[in-house]
Amino acid sequence: MPPKQIGADIAAVENLSGAYEKIKSEIAKVIIGQDKVIEQLLISLLSSGHCLLVGVPGLAKTLLISTLANVLNLRFSRIQFTPDLMPSDITGTEIIEEDHSTGRRQFRFVKGPVFANIILADEINRTPPKTQAALLQAMQEHEVTAAGETYKLDEPFFVLATQNPIEQEGTYPLPEAQLDRFMFNVLVDYPSGSEEHQIVKSTTAVLDYDLNRILSADDIIAFQNLVRRVPVSDHLIEYAVELVRTTRPTEPDAPDFVKNWVNWGAGPRASQYLILAAKTKAILEGRPTPGPEDVRFAAYPVMRHRIVTSFNAEADGVDTTEIIKRILESVKAS
Repeated sequence: MPPKQIGADIAAVENLSGAYEKIKSEIAKVIIGQDKVIEQLLISLLSSGHCLLVGVPGLAKTLLISTLANVLNLRFSRIQFTPDLMPSDITGTEIIEEDHSTGRRQFRFVKGPVFANIILADEINRTPPKTQAALLQAMQEHEVTAAGETYKLDEPFFVLATQNPIEQEGTYPLPEAQLDRFMFNVLVDYPSGSEEHQIVKSTTAVLDYDLNRILSADDIIAFQNLVRRVPVSDHLIEYAVELVRTTRPTEPDAPDFVKNWVNWGAGPRASQYLILAAKTKAILEGRPTPGPEDVRFAAYPVMRHRIVTSFNAEADGVDTTEIIKRILESVKAS
């Protein structure tokens, strides 16, 4: 890389780190707490990934995402997933339009809510697989096909899907292959006692938010490209790959607890996302290159939904978080 480009990238890292602090302070005007969730959302966005948010109702998931879109000056679209939602309700539909001057009729494509920068797919597991697949194609390809025509989606394109972990009646759980398309599985937990006190105090008074817009779509695309240029050592890549390979019970060197508790481990996408997330976390904190601690930070949200536990794990009361914790203890960075 030319020295001029290196100098520009170092300056861009400093700019991004400063912008990150401003973004957090703006979001804090509306959202109390949830610092880890906000950090993971921004890391996923700047890594060109998508997020699956899991949390009980009433934790301000929708408000957080709409606030993030506002602060980043991006177009926001919310889709409420229901059992009767059709793929065309997401992607758009063709309508017959008549030209009044000539009397000719022709089809015109009306874009659906997926044509935005930040998409909130609310309760994605409440809609049948056919409709889920329409959104997942857009997530993967960043384009929509309708009536033989392909329409490119505007960049940046970021999907945040929510799932309610309590109600499972009448739901259509996402298959593992579709879960794999989400970079992060983000757990949205209850606020602390002091945070909840502050939430009740602020939300039962007069609401008056004056948000400043920190970044634009072009800024985000530039920062996404910057992430790709961040240098990473071969040792760190080896560490990330070894962590992911250790989740697979079919590997000869897999620990006994993995062979006992895991049916299927994480695929190569997990290794890619560990490195991308580590790069992004490093530059958000103003560091030019990531270290093992950044990979360890990303391990939980990246691998949590990519490990399929066995009946033995369920019988022993072990979840994927415990398995990842043990893997991090057993695999050391070189």
